[in-house]
Amino acid sequence: MSSLAAARADNFYYPPEWEPKKGGLNKFHGQHALRERARKIDQGILIIRFEMPFNIWCGGCESMIAKGVRFNAEKKQVGNYYSTKIWSFTMKSACCKHEIVIQTDPKNCEYLIISGARRKIEEYDAEDAETLLLPVDEDRNKLVDPFYRLEHQEEDIKKKKEAEPVLVRLQRVSDARHSDDYALNMALRAKLRDQKKRVAEEEAISRKSGLGIRLLPSSEEDAAAASRIKFASKFDKNRKDKRALIQSASIFSGSSGSASGKRRLDLEAKRRKINTASASKLLVGGFKPSSWSHAAVPSGKFNRA
Repeated sequence: MSSLAAARADNFYYPPEWEPKKGGLNKFHGQHALRERARKIDQGILIIRFEMPFNIWCGGCESMIAKGVRFNAEKKQVGNYYSTKIWSFTMKSACCKHEIVIQTDPKNCEYLIISGARRKIEEYDAEDAETLLLPVDEDRNKLVDPFYRLEHQEEDIKKKKEAEPVLVRLQRVSDARHSDDYALNMALRAKLRDQKKRVAEEEAISRKSGLGIRLLPSSEEDAAAASRIKFASKFDKNRKDKRALIQSASIFSGSSGSASGKRRLDLEAKRRKINTASASKLLVGGFKPSSWSHAAVPSGKFNRA
């Protein structure tokens, strides 16, 4: 043991006051070997982990409890079937704390619901499931009688002729599918390799795009939906500005013309910036509209006019 706590947890720790004449550790501590599971052992009850053998309906809230759900159940003997003991399991459902009692049935190798629930009956039609209906025990015992077998021989032959084409077709399908195990295995492995390769390519494309998830393959519907969505971009704005400058430039070639056109474009750009700055100051309350209008239009111009 690596530590004292581990030794105590595994029940291997013998305290200094223990002596061999005092018996085992459980007797020395005055407890049962099963601890809390045996708290009702004086009543013949043992706490076990019981697993539901079939689907049932809870009697308290009518909720379905599926097969395989586990419960802490009280196990006790309630009788005997010859030399086999009959055990009873008492538990409480998790949905409404309703008490459920189930017993073993050694005669039929089954479980019986005594109280608190009812079994979910799941039936199917043999024709819909494309299966053969096996004879029950009573019909199987009657087949031993030669007169009963003779009376039903014609009916059995008719059923055999009707079911024979279906059986032959199923046998042919099974032979075609499982005739060559090596070929089937090779085809399956090739399919899995292609799938892994496709997944790896999609993950690589997602990593290049800066995404942490794998995208599904593109489709025509996705492309059509994406084409209908348009986002405003800086590229469109720059293209419109350049086109406006080109249209406002002079159409005549030459050094003087090009120089004057360039100066005109620079002046237009500066004027546009000045107007934008003035509008922003106006919106934030930098100065009043009346003063802005007088400042924008000098008084000398009116006098000259």
